[in-house]
Amino acid sequence: MGFTNKTQKNIHRILFIVLLHFLHVFAQTNNSRIDQGQVIRDGDTIISPTQVFELGFFSPGNSRFKYVGIWYYGFQNRTVAWVANRDNPISGDSGVFRIGNDGSLIVTDGNGTVYWSSNSPSAASNLTAMLFDNGNLMLSTVQNIGVDTDAIWRSCDHPTDTYLPNLRVYLNITAGDSRSFVSWRNPNDPSKGNYSMGVDTRGSPQVVAWENQSRRRLWRSGHWNYQIFIGIPQMRSLFLYGFNLVTVNDELMYFIFNNRNATLLMRFMVQWNGLVQQLTWNSQTSTWDVMFSLPSSGSCEEYNRCGDFGLCRIVNSASVCSCMEGFDRNSTGACVRRTRLNCNSTGSTTDGFFRRTGVKLPDFADQLVVGSSDDCKNGCLMNCSCNAYAYVSGIGCLIWGGNLVDVEQFGQGGETLFIRLADADLESGKKASKTLVIALSVTGAVVLGIILLLLWRFRRSLKECRSPCGKTKTPPSTLEAANSQENLVDMSGQQELDGKPYEGPSLPLYTFSVLEAATDGFANKNKLGQGGFGPVHKGILPGGQEIAVKRLSRSSGQGLVEFKNEMILIAKLQHRNLVRLLGYCIEGEERMLVYEYMPNKSLDTFLFDATKKTELNWKTRFNIIEGIARGLLYLHRDSRLRIIHRDLKVSNILLDEEMTPKISDFGMARIFGGNQNEANTIRVVGTYGYMSPEYAMEGLFSVKSDVYSFGVLLLEIISGHRNNSFRSHDSTNLIRHAWKLWKEGKPDELIDPSIIDSCDKTEALQCIHVAMLCVQSSAVQRPTMASVVFMLEGENTSLPQPTEVDITSLSSVEMDLIMEGREINISSNDVTITEVSGR
Repeated sequence: MGFTNKTQKNIHRILFIVLLHFLHVFAQTNNSRIDQGQVIRDGDTIISPTQVFELGFFSPGNSRFKYVGIWYYGFQNRTVAWVANRDNPISGDSGVFRIGNDGSLIVTDGNGTVYWSSNSPSAASNLTAMLFDNGNLMLSTVQNIGVDTDAIWRSCDHPTDTYLPNLRVYLNITAGDSRSFVSWRNPNDPSKGNYSMGVDTRGSPQVVAWENQSRRRLWRSGHWNYQIFIGIPQMRSLFLYGFNLVTVNDELMYFIFNNRNATLLMRFMVQWNGLVQQLTWNSQTSTWDVMFSLPSSGSCEEYNRCGDFGLCRIVNSASVCSCMEGFDRNSTGACVRRTRLNCNSTGSTTDGFFRRTGVKLPDFADQLVVGSSDDCKNGCLMNCSCNAYAYVSGIGCLIWGGNLVDVEQFGQGGETLFIRLADADLESGKKASKTLVIALSVTGAVVLGIILLLLWRFRRSLKECRSPCGKTKTPPSTLEAANSQENLVDMSGQQELDGKPYEGPSLPLYTFSVLEAATDGFANKNKLGQGGFGPVHKGILPGGQEIAVKRLSRSSGQGLVEFKNEMILIAKLQHRNLVRLLGYCIEGEERMLVYEYMPNKSLDTFLFDATKKTELNWKTRFNIIEGIARGLLYLHRDSRLRIIHRDLKVSNILLDEEMTPKISDFGMARIFGGNQNEANTIRVVGTYGYMSPEYAMEGLFSVKSDVYSFGVLLLEIISGHRNNSFRSHDSTNLIRHAWKLWKEGKPDELIDPSIIDSCDKTEALQCIHVAMLCVQSSAVQRPTMASVVFMLEGENTSLPQPTEVDITSLSSVEMDLIMEGREINISSNDVTITEVSGR
């Protein structure tokens, strides 16, 4: 049966119309972008390449208005992450989304009325808007699809109420930018609501939530120290691992949360009621699980709950307010200073500082560029308006010129705040005032007390005399004399430590008066340094021996534990690359450790000083590297105890007169049993930047934690750069910069320019190779210190290739293989690590 020409033409027309219809449907359900000249009408959508997000018109809840938005694809209850025309909805079904004639993205109705525009005019042709799997809509030329830096416009630069992982939030530091996430007005109305969340770049960046109309702050995260937000000390695991702050240049940086698990959907948002939440999709229940929600009503998370100069703490699950030291409540309930500060126009003052540990630091900090904690302290003292200061690892010096607001006392974690007080309000001033009152009111009793005190002190002096009389008991200068029975003191029943009989090792005991005389009354001129434990002073004993006296600060909440730990540990260790403990003092409230004096102080005084670093030629640096490695090997394998140092860093490496390195500061060290290979702690201690990922994230530590710290230290010695102060255009720290150069095949660019012409380049490159093996993110793949020493000292050693394996990709079985004493053959993500062997 044949068809006429007319019939055939009609069939062709029908087939062509049907084909156009299917092409339209196919384009709208499978395409991820719209090009110039195309449109998305109400009812049409585009979907990201792997069907994670969808873009189109929607009506929230029972609303009759239409909005262009981006939501998660395929969810029964639509979850919207971004809205274009949130403050100008369309009524009816005539909405159109397209690229306008001026190159901007626009939302119009059927009459062509513009309801929203991206206001990003572009003279470029061949434009396209593409929806990506991270939820970002990007307008660019077809040639530059997916290139962030060449984008004409991006939806993530104009957020609504939701932050999605893997999106960059750019901040212009000079301009004081704060990309604000603004809540919906209510669950059915996406127009701008009453609450916002953004980044405050003052001092050091922090996340802040506030009420829009009054600009009243509701909650803040605390400052960013390039590892965590220090106001959230419980930041661990995924929450910690993903956040990063990347410096682009002197003016520009961006925050990003890297979610490497594409199957795990999560989002951060400011709810319509002002709560800041992290939500994770539960595929089993098809609901969003709330991971955290801040601030909790009636908790210390509420901004400045206890008022200016107030201190909030949790007691029995309830928040309790008090005033800071040196402050009292007045009739209105406000905390006011008890004694006026003493400061004049020249900056001279008798004020001092009270050391408050374990707190969320106050808001509105200013940053000072200084070299040390002492410089920070002096900078605050010289500023009459300065009320407090803090020196924070990863940030540096922070000072507060106004009221101290939103301070919380944590049960664990937190930072140390030095609160400026008048001398009369400090502990010494209180004692002096109390003595004066007693002297004026009860003169006779005071005189009698003085006489008794003199007799007591005279009796003690007699007790200290030895033959010949008049010479103070001092420890012997040699190890043999120090261990002789004549000079050991039986502590059983004689001394107490923290209210209990001391049962530590037998060491020479010094009296407070001996150490006070040796250090000239602990004078500032003899001060060698200051740590979390307390100050360290140089001293000279009557026999001429130089010593270093480490004195526990009375306000150090954690120092007593560290004191016990260090005294018991280091007394049992003997190695040329470990600092030697000569004795100790326990008297009244005083706790002191006496060490051999290191005339060249710590390694950082040379390494990071532009003038002094020239004294560290390559041979000296390599000898230091080898010495540290041998000292760690002794701790991990060769000593009677298996010891994890946990705070290995450049400032804890002391140098003697011959520049021999000595590992010091064992206050945070842990002893492992004979068969114990790893441990877990809820109290993560140490220094960010040197901490291994598994320790910082989950509190899991082993000998491999020290290996990671050694790798960081090795990179610092070779490059002459601090890890946390390193900045480049695409790296936030020295480790990331090292990985970048390693991948590009340019590891020699890490070598300190001051030694590049004189060093053994082959030896230096081998050290860099070893360092990269040590800082692998997977603890399993790091070498042991035995292998490290072998690799450093072997001339023809074949080294495995380091890999920057994501630690979250390791199985629990692989994590259990973090062990000391052997190399582990493991294949992960198609990367094989083999045993180290000579060529």
